This record gives sequence, C-alpha cells and structure tokens, in this order.
Amino acid sequence: MATLSPKGQKTAFVTGASSGIGKAAALALSGAGYRVIGTSRKAAPGEIRDGIRMITCDVVSDTSVAAAVALAHSELGRIDLLVNNAGYAVSGAAEESSTEQVRALFDTNFLGVVRVTNAVLPIMRHQGGGRILNIGSVVGLIPGPFGAYYTASKHAIEGYSESLDHEVRSFGIRVAVIEPWATKTSIEANSPQGDRPVAAYRKTFARYQAAFNAAMAVGDTADDVAATILAAAQARELRLRYPSGKAARQTSFARRFLPRALFDRVLRKQFNIA
Repeated sequence: MATLSPKGQKTAFVTGASSGIGKAAALALSGAGYRVIGTSRKAAPGEIRDGIRMITCDVVSDTSVAAAVALAHSELGRIDLLVNNAGYAVSGAAEESSTEQVRALFDTNFLGVVRVTNAVLPIMRHQGGGRILNIGSVVGLIPGPFGAYYTASKHAIEGYSESLDHEVRSFGIRVAVIEPWATKTSIEANSPQGDRPVAAYRKTFARYQAAFNAAMAVGDTADDVAATILAAAQARELRLRYPSGKAARQTSFARRFLPRALFDRVLRKQFNIA
C-alpha cells in the first residue's frame, strides 16, 4: 500500500511528465523536496522513472483523468500543486488543418487542462488551498503564424487561468500561467502538420520554418522552464503570469508597449514572412 506524504512535505501532480518540460518540472520539484507524481499516457503499473512515480493518464478521457487524480490523491494524501503540462502542437497554415484536427488539439491542450483541474479542485478546496500552474506559451499573448491553433489553445489557457484565479481565491487556491518561448524539447519533432496541405503556402512556410528552427537552436532548455515553474511554486505571492527566459520576457514587454503596427513588422521580419 502506498504511504502518505509526511506532514509538512509539499506534494505535486504533474501531467505530461514523461519528457520535456513536464519531466524537467517533476525532477526540479522532487529535488526541492516535493513528493511528486507524474503522468503519461503509457505509464506501467507501479512505474518509477528517474525517481518519479508515474501513473497512467490520458487527458482527453474524463474517466482516465478521474482515475489518475484519485490514485494520486490516495498515494499523496493531498495535492498542493498541480502542473498542467500535457499538450502538443500542429504546424502549418490555418487553412491546412481540418476541423477534426483542430478539435483534437483543443481536446488535449485546453480541455485536458479543464478536465484535470476540475478533478483536482475539490481536493484543494477540501484541504483549504493549493496552486495550479498551467503551462501556456508566449504565443498565448502574441500571434503565432503557421501555428494558429496551438496559439489559439494557449490564448484560451490565458483567459481560462485568469478567470479561474478570481473564482478560487476565496478557497486559498491560486492559478498562474507559465509562458515559455522557444524551448528545446521534442514537441515540434513529435507534432503533426496540417492534414489538408495547400501548396500555396509552401514557400512562405519554408521561410518561416527556417527562421523558427534558428530560434529554437538558441532557445531555452526544459530545465530553464522547470526553474520558472519551481519559482512560481515556491513564490510567497503568486503572480498571474511567469514569462520564462529572457526572450519570453522581452516579447511579453514588446507586446504590451509597442504599437501594434510596429510589433507586427518586427514579428514578420523575425519569422521571415514579411
């Protein structure tokens, strides 16, 4: 039988913890003294991966989410921190994705966050507090050409998180968004392109892809983002947004203060689509 976390030890539940930002976050939290349970879609029964207890959870399934949260709660005794990380991207022009492809993306990236959060909130309300960190993106604040639906899902995370934070504060629960920029993970390599290719976009997308790859080559690592997650988890006063890394902070600042026309010109030049 699983043992409950010692009194006073913080606990964390991290979705999408088998690789990338989720794995790095789980390891960083564990290293900081949290008792962590991570999830993946294909975790084996009783699996321990890199010292992290892993359980099965498919965030597109209400049943899977409910079972995973119940198991994590039974093993941890409480859930002080939820890190909603599971997600993926679709690349290509917006016209190149079918509505079915878009629906599947939102089912994971947005509704997956909703499912897990709704399963955890009753636990946090009962225990009198908790923190929810949703992994968003800088493209939740800015346009994301050739990634319109990933961008839209991250815009949805921004609005949802800010609204939810106001609703749950009276229960001692706070919500924040972690906003990475270009991060060296496998998300791009493992993500599909639009399922309805349109030849008219091919040349522009090729230029964009080259510029994007160059940005990724000098981007932050998953460990860099994990450090931001840990800082938010341990902050005395939680802020709503945590841009992760210098480029993310600069982009967030530019979006707020540059005139729209100038910002658009800079973005189009950066991604070689001017």
